[in-house]
Amino acid sequence: MSETAASASRATSVPASVSVPASVSVPASGAPPRDRGRSRRAEISLRALQIVLALFYGLASALPKLIAHPSAVESFDRIGWGSTGMYTIGSLELAGAVALLVPLLSSVAAVALCGLMTGAFVVQLAVFDGQYAATPLILIVPLSVIAWARRDRTAELARLVRLRV
Repeated sequence: MSETAASASRATSVPASVSVPASVSVPASGAPPRDRGRSRRAEISLRALQIVLALFYGLASALPKLIAHPSAVESFDRIGWGSTGMYTIGSLELAGAVALLVPLLSSVAAVALCGLMTGAFVVQLAVFDGQYAATPLILIVPLSVIAWARRDRTAELARLVRLRV
């Protein structure tokens, strides 16, 4: 591709106010680069996993906290965090669920949710005597798969942030 064509393709996908160095490759569509070496079936499976986890975190985990379901209120009172902690954790889970569905944010969201699940594991051990300690550990596995498989999108996000700064 000639330098003129490369400049033209960058100009179509990046705002004029952002200066793009010639060494940075920005797709004309503005979409993240296609995952190389992964079959279509693997891509569909990975996307389905992201959707299932987003539904779980959004509906089964965040929603009871955000609507102050009695079971969530009781759990957070037992932890000692009260309604502020409950709404904060519920908001973080909802943000993670939404971000799992945004292609450019999926890897970062998976890593953030892994961190949240690590905290949930520690709380389960410390406060609830390990009653449901396996649940956060089980959820960390598919989140780690998403974070690793979508790591190229994290690199793309970092490039875009650097362009803005």
